Amino acid sequence: MLVRAGNPWRRTAQVALLAGVLAGCSEAEDAERGASKASASATARASAADSTAVSSGGTIGAAGSACELPITFDLAKSWKAEAVEAPLKQGPVSLACEVDAKPAGNIGYLRVWTGASGDADARTALEGFVAAEDGVSGQTYRQFTSGDLSGVEVEYLYTSELLDEKKKERALAVVTADGPVVLHLGGLDTEEHEEMLPAYELAKRTLRTA
Repeated sequence: MLVRAGNPWRRTAQVALLAGVLAGCSEAEDAERGASKASASATARASAADSTAVSSGGTIGAAGSACELPITFDLAKSWKAEAVEAPLKQGPVSLACEVDAKPAGNIGYLRVWTGASGDADARTALEGFVAAEDGVSGQTYRQFTSGDLSGVEVEYLYTSELLDEKKKERALAVVTADGPVVLHLGGLDTEEHEEMLPAYELAKRTLRTA
């Protein structure tokens, strides 16, 4: 019986075809993974953009507003401002106004602290404010500008004795003709703090001299 050895060229062609198919599959998978990464990146960018998007619910700081201050800024919608009649003191500033986030569904405050006029710059005022709070660590300072004001902002961690854990907080300071002003955002915990950041960023973007 005659046994055919087969066509070497045909076997070579089949191997080459199979390699091409596998390579095509690999390229398709790589393209799909690339598209997925691009989509995830776009989603992340959209989320970041949304984090600064919040509706204004009015302005405080001017004469006749809930809190009369050396500065003015926009309140996030549903946040409620109230002047503090018996102010607390922290470092070089005293509490003048509390903006409550509870009507908007969060637990925390955006607090406004004011000080007497003098020679202190924004960085010195802010460092004094942070130094007067126990349990602070990991401070990161940076400069910012908003309208006619230039100031300094700080992010840090605060160790909460109540929750026995660290949570994020941040504050900013500017100096006006009437003295330094500090805006501070805390929150029950880090999750609440981050949910309230859009309101803080709105205040920062719209900060002006009264």
